[in-house]
Amino acid sequence: MTSEESITLTANCLCKANIFTTTVPKQKLPLEGWACHCDSCRHATGALYTMDVPWPEPRANVDLTQLKAYSFSRDYDLLFCPTCSTPMFFCNTRQPEKELVILSGTLKNGPIDPVKIRHHIFVGDTKDGGASMWLRKPNADGSEVKRYYARPEDDTGKDAQPIPSDWPSSDTLTGYDTKTEGSVPIFCKCKGVSLEWAPRGYDGKKDSELPWFVDPTTHKALGGFCACESCRLPGGCDVWNWGFAELKHISFTDKRDGFPDSSTELRAMVDAKDSSLGTLTYYASSPDAQRYFCNNCSATIFYVWDQRTFMVDVAIGVLGASEGARAEGSLSWAYGGSISHVEENKGGWRYGLFQRVMQEGEDWRVARGYPKNWRRVAREEALETA
Repeated sequence: MTSEESITLTANCLCKANIFTTTVPKQKLPLEGWACHCDSCRHATGALYTMDVPWPEPRANVDLTQLKAYSFSRDYDLLFCPTCSTPMFFCNTRQPEKELVILSGTLKNGPIDPVKIRHHIFVGDTKDGGASMWLRKPNADGSEVKRYYARPEDDTGKDAQPIPSDWPSSDTLTGYDTKTEGSVPIFCKCKGVSLEWAPRGYDGKKDSELPWFVDPTTHKALGGFCACESCRLPGGCDVWNWGFAELKHISFTDKRDGFPDSSTELRAMVDAKDSSLGTLTYYASSPDAQRYFCNNCSATIFYVWDQRTFMVDVAIGVLGASEGARAEGSLSWAYGGSISHVEENKGGWRYGLFQRVMQEGEDWRVARGYPKNWRRVAREEALETA
């Protein structure tokens, strides 16, 4: 095939220890895959969903020796980089001749859109719709993607009924103003990391006394979107979501003392291989930033920046909020607002995806009658006066 007839797809992990390429005829693009919202995918990656696409290169031609295998299910292993945590492939362990399935967040952001979501699966696990609410029309052709509670077919092989477009109904959601009391579990799929987050102590404080990420009205923490490569790759997810928490509000699930109040102490404990932290480890993605993950199942847990040692970014996919995957009782979401670092994606296929996500987030916010998030209001007011 000539270069005009084909395209080379490249996927890599954050630390670049693992780089995979394959050549695909342009006429076969986009590659069709599925977005999975199941509990297992969320807690194994830290993302709110995974976009899974069959990898065109024959499995026998792919060198997987530098990847670590986690037994994800009875039939599948999740293969990830043991250094930086990037989940690269799902591979069928019972049928080794079956093609590998790559996580789309690891693909290069080239000019040609290489993937298309065919359907959303296991959306029922989320309880609240999870990320499917801003991924109704994620594809470049603008088509609406059907959502399913589980798989697109039932146990007998018959087509399953898709989820109604108005699910979940407004009366089943926590809502913008209501704050859930109590703690929110933080755990990876293998439970090697098992913590809880209990934000408190904000009542009665002036706005100026609150951390920058706490909503001054609801006292919920910010729930946001990030488009940077350094966040996308470690979770293997194109659209990444972070929550934010003070370390003093995170504790061990068994209530014992000893979880650190500062990221400096957290890093020291991991460096000392403190067994109380379970399987938690980190990759230093820059001299002043660490990305914490489970070294057994790959799940992203925290992001730490040394200039704000009192807090961490928390991967929303590892939250176990009772009300649903988005943890709306604890997070104040910036629906429809700008996505952090979106401009880094200009010229690539993800830039269009992020524009669609922002528009769908805004449509979702308006349809549910939610006000604009306070951070978004402040940003838009600043732009108007600039």
